[in-house]
This record gives sequence, structure tokens and C-alpha cells, in this order.
Amino acid sequence: MNAASERRAVIIEDDPEIADLLALVLSQAGFQTLVAGDGPTGLAMIRQSEPMLTTLDINLPGMDGFEVVRLIRSFSSTYVIMLSARRDEIDTLTGLNAGADDYMAKPFRPRELRARVDAMIRRLALTGPAEPHREEPVSEPWLAHGGLRLNPSMRLVELDSHPVNLTRTEFDMLCALMSARRRVVSKDELSSFVRGESDHFVLDADRRSIETHMANLRRKLGDSASRPRFIETVRGIGYRLTVDKHS
Repeated sequence: MNAASERRAVIIEDDPEIADLLALVLSQAGFQTLVAGDGPTGLAMIRQSEPMLTTLDINLPGMDGFEVVRLIRSFSSTYVIMLSARRDEIDTLTGLNAGADDYMAKPFRPRELRARVDAMIRRLALTGPAEPHREEPVSEPWLAHGGLRLNPSMRLVELDSHPVNLTRTEFDMLCALMSARRRVVSKDELSSFVRGESDHFVLDADRRSIETHMANLRRKLGDSASRPRFIETVRGIGYRLTVDKHS
């Protein structure tokens, strides 16, 4: 699959004016766009088109955005940006906990959306697109820590020889930590890394988003913050890998 064919986006939005604005911004960023006015239609489009990006309104008719993103995560690694007219932090955390990669409040500025999309594209250019599980080529380097293995170029994660499905943001955070080994990686560094911007100004809300993504990552790895097997919390700073007892 070439880069051009991968530039697909699904817009799940019941307000036609906002959907048109999203389609315009994403088209200018080089995406082919598909628009759905409700969750079930959007889910079907994602299954069929395998988009790189999905924008998802929280306040959809029938099935709300939180339920939609949970279902998306059962079969797709598409990068999900949730949109909501509500600005409560609890909505942000609920969306990230459900599996979203990013969150924007309405009304959003088209320039800000374009910046976030461009940052996502830069990250994928560095690490490569997500791929389904396949046999490991001999030449592919894997990062390993105990029973955890990660292949940056194929974007694969295995835990005790079993594949682990992560969101793009969770994968990128784990890759950053495994690449750093025992060096502490701050929440600010992780926030800038997942944004794809070295000069990204980090807000408290960004740090809390990293904490939420980290909680989701640990849950998928069966890890415990109090008795970690893989990732330690360095209080007040960030995270690092535990001592690898298998090395």
C-alpha cells in the first residue's frame, strides 16, 4: 500500500456544517475523506476503508462517541481525534480512556486541527504505519525487555509471545520508553513526542493525557504501577523501564 492510498480519513459527525469544515481541512492535508452522520455508519466505513485518521464527535445520535471509540478499538488502530462542544476535563479523560488518541473542544480552530494532523503524519513518517501481525523477518531489529518485545518499523508488540494491540499513541509511548531503556523519560518529553513537535508547549492537560494513556498502556500489558514488571513511575518527573531481570 503506497503513501497516497493510506491518506484516508473517516469523519463521524452529525452536524453537516462541521463535517464540511473537517472535510475541507483534511482534504487540504492530502486526505480522501468519508463522512458518516452516526456511529454505526462510521464503524462500517472504518472497517471497509481502513483509514489512517478518524475524527469522532462525542454527541452523536443513538450511540455516543465514547461507545463508538470503544468499538473502533476492537478492530482498528486508526488515529482517533474526538471532538466535543463540552470542555469538561472528565470528557477528555473518558475519551482517552475509551481509546482516543487526541481530543479537541468545539468550536475548534482549523489551523489547530491541521497542526495536530500534520504532527500525526510526521510521527508516522518516522515510525512507519501500523501493520497486522506477521512473521518476523530475520533482519528486523526488536527492542526487548523481559517478556516484552517491540518492533519499531513493523509497529508490532508481543508480550510473552502473544501479540498486543495498542493505539498509535500507546505504541509510540512504549517505543520511546523501550528505546530510552533505564533513562527517565519525562511526561513533557512524551507529550512532545506523541505530538511530533520538539517545541510543543506542554500544558497540565497534556501531562494528564499522558497519565491516562500510560494507565491504558499498563492495563494492556497487565502491568501494575505499584509493583511494575515493565514501567516504573518516577514521581514528579515521568517514567522509565524497570530493571530487566532477564538481561
